[in-house]
Amino acid sequence: MTDRELVQLFQEGDNPNYAFNLIVRKYRERLYWHIRKLVIDHDDTDDVLQNTLVKTWTALADFRGDSQLFTWLYRIATNEALTFLKAKRTRFFLPLVDVENQLKNKLEDDPYFDGNELQRQLQKAILTLPEKQRVVFNMRYFDDLKYEEMSEILGTSVGALKASYHHAVKKVEELMNVD
Repeated sequence: MTDRELVQLFQEGDNPNYAFNLIVRKYRERLYWHIRKLVIDHDDTDDVLQNTLVKTWTALADFRGDSQLFTWLYRIATNEALTFLKAKRTRFFLPLVDVENQLKNKLEDDPYFDGNELQRQLQKAILTLPEKQRVVFNMRYFDDLKYEEMSEILGTSVGALKASYHHAVKKVEELMNVD
């Protein structure tokens, strides 16, 4: 089923639970990995994904289709992940650098991380980026999103996204050459 058909089935069908389950099956993994790259920890990712799906469920009845379903879902997931990270900083009165150091430590100890050492170094380098650059880098590099899609998700101009990605790539390249 197309996204439009799924939304229509949710909004107009007799069984919105069934339609929502189809949407979740279609996008759960992509959303999980998008969130995971931002919050690093598996358990935190599950929590943020759950919050994302709850928000999706409550808002889907009013989804107008002005954007693609997946960009709308990514926007919710991105906002939930950034809200989670902000709450973590506020809750523990930590500056941004300390939160990122904590995320790096979690990456080291993560039993679910199945990449090699080069992939671990890449993830650590990405964690040194400012939050906006990290989000843009992950969306472009890992999720292979077009700048227009990212613009829709993040509410930022294509030009600003290209600049953020360019700066992020340069910083990651520098860090990868040092280590």
